Amino acid sequence: MTALGASPAPEGFTSRSSANALRRLQAPVRDRLDEVTEEMWNTVATDAPLVAQMSAHLMAMRGKMFRPTLVLLSSDVEDRAERTSITLAAAVELIHLATLVHDDAIDHSVLRRGMPTLNSLFNHQISVIMGDFLYSTALNRLVTVGNIAALHALTRASTAMTIGELQQLTASSPLDASEEDYFALIRAKTASLMSAACEIGALCGAESRRETLADFGVRLGMAFQITDDLIDYTEAATTTGKPAGIDLREHKVTLPLIYALREMSANDRKKVEELFAAAPPADEAIAEVISLVTEKGGLDYARSIAARYANEAERTLESLPDTVARTALFESISYVMERHA
Repeated sequence: MTALGASPAPEGFTSRSSANALRRLQAPVRDRLDEVTEEMWNTVATDAPLVAQMSAHLMAMRGKMFRPTLVLLSSDVEDRAERTSITLAAAVELIHLATLVHDDAIDHSVLRRGMPTLNSLFNHQISVIMGDFLYSTALNRLVTVGNIAALHALTRASTAMTIGELQQLTASSPLDASEEDYFALIRAKTASLMSAACEIGALCGAESRRETLADFGVRLGMAFQITDDLIDYTEAATTTGKPAGIDLREHKVTLPLIYALREMSANDRKKVEELFAAAPPADEAIAEVISLVTEKGGLDYARSIAARYANEAERTLESLPDTVARTALFESISYVMERHA
């Protein structure tokens, strides 16, 4: 997309800003998103002072509520959304927050969206337990709703994310990862929850569209993660709230590098290997590898694959009724492809 400097993008994406796309896609459910936030507060409410303190910090640093937005819009594609969609949207966002808390503890990250992470404020052990609390309270709230299909969808996604994280952590030779390995990983770690969000939404007002919306969520999630990995190579710390090249600092291999490695000389590959052997790698080494990945076409290739998934997501929506919610879901594709943070 133009905002990322990509080659051919899906029609209609080129002139929209990320912020405008987010406002448009959330406009039909703005009031209900406020109710989702209130439901999240109610779900994590506790008399335990430390847990309450951490919950307040997490609620303050929550993101753009993209996944709850997908739940609410999916529930409304036939203009008959049910009130339970608010509770389910809150559960999805709490699960998402739990994954971020665990990721930050695993990666020893000190910042998330420009704010201190829980593990930097407390410690990694407490942070992991807090992530567990978010998981358990979210699932417990789902049980009280009594929607077993939604519970199954969210637990499947949680299991996929857990397995994906384990596979990433235990990879013995990350530089040997193939594109297929990468796609399987991001499907598990990112696309599974977005798919569940859309599927759960369908269960609250558009059940006959359940498979279609779940499929849309997978393709949207794939585009989302590839774009996220591109941002890590292209954005400065002031816009991401984290140092540029953080994936390389953490020795994570993403699509731009996987492609570029195929085009590198033995000498260039050695520079990458040296970076992955260093703990932590030097800023100069990271800058050099980013330059190599760019020069070898890794960024352009990743953009083209993200655009392919975006096109597939767009086509998936074409079978849905022509409603305000469907139009907003189209906007979600624009947002994913044009966001910078």
